[in-house]
Amino acid sequence: MMNEYLTAVFWHGEQTHVACSPGESAEGLATRMERAHGSQGWCLFQTSGTEGQRKWVGLTKAAMLVSARAVNAHFAVTTADRWLLALPLWHVGGFGILARAFTADVPVETLSGKWDVKAFASKAQETGVTLTSLVPTQVFDLVSAGIVAPKRLRGVLVGGGALSQEVRQAALKLGWPVRTTYGMTETASQVASEVAEGGRMEVLPIWEPETDAEGVLTIRGPALAKGYASREGSEWRWEPIEAERGLRTRDRVQLAREGGRCFLRFTGRESGIVKILGELVALGPIQERIEALRLDLQIIAGDAVVCDLPDARAGSRLVFVVSGMPAADAGRLREALNLHLRAFEQIQSVVALAQIPRGDLGKVRLEELRSLLA
Repeated sequence: MMNEYLTAVFWHGEQTHVACSPGESAEGLATRMERAHGSQGWCLFQTSGTEGQRKWVGLTKAAMLVSARAVNAHFAVTTADRWLLALPLWHVGGFGILARAFTADVPVETLSGKWDVKAFASKAQETGVTLTSLVPTQVFDLVSAGIVAPKRLRGVLVGGGALSQEVRQAALKLGWPVRTTYGMTETASQVASEVAEGGRMEVLPIWEPETDAEGVLTIRGPALAKGYASREGSEWRWEPIEAERGLRTRDRVQLAREGGRCFLRFTGRESGIVKILGELVALGPIQERIEALRLDLQIIAGDAVVCDLPDARAGSRLVFVVSGMPAADAGRLREALNLHLRAFEQIQSVVALAQIPRGDLGKVRLEELRSLLA
């Protein structure tokens, strides 16, 4: 399968590729796309679905390759490099590695089976890989296990969510050369990537970013998706993204332009802001604090997230949700977290679930979690 995707037959062909995760089905989607929009070498990926109905993002192979070349240029990828694939191919983050490898003519090693930090580190050491991509949850696992990075590894591109500064610094101390990135399925992977260790994220030159008065990002560029497909009963519905208008994201960012370069700082999501007693509360920084406290308190077992629920009096309230974590540890973690929260943010209750619903890349499915809590 790996060699098949790395051949020119795939990347320059016009056949449609529908990336399906285990247990998912997209019956009729490829046929519908080709009949309605022609054979454009479609690459269709599901969105993470953390906050609502899942959609299929309509990218093209041409867009994937434009993105790949931009990422390769940013990180100065050469034929001396070697990738380690530890993300699923049904997500754009994993599949994008194949595009980068194809355009740079470099090999890809694959971590097979379920994610395991020791197996990952061993594979990286044995194969002499130089580059890999991970999500914050995987970096947290490496840090928690105290695993030292292989010496040949020169870049760990971290995307798919916010990496807390505490986890980041712990990873760097262990030798993991983490580089934060910002992107989304609709942009065929990255929009901005860290310039160097401790540096800012620079917007790749293929993108034209702008923000509105509230700091919400709109993005335009040649690697942008053409639209969304969603299922309504047995039929597929298409929602186009207009290239000239671009994609208005739900992300708040700050842009800084210096000469011909543009730098981006992610500040939060529209959907990650709730009101409690009339005060705005950002959930992202609270989740980052939870991860930092787990490292400080050495509470490694289990899972823990913060979630908002409707409240008749306050508008919303925060709930601390854990899974597979001893009650004593959950109590310690909540108490430590409350020391960092404002009075109206204080978390009064801990809810234990058998499992916190997460997507394949570790993102919490908030709508599903709220339903479980309700």
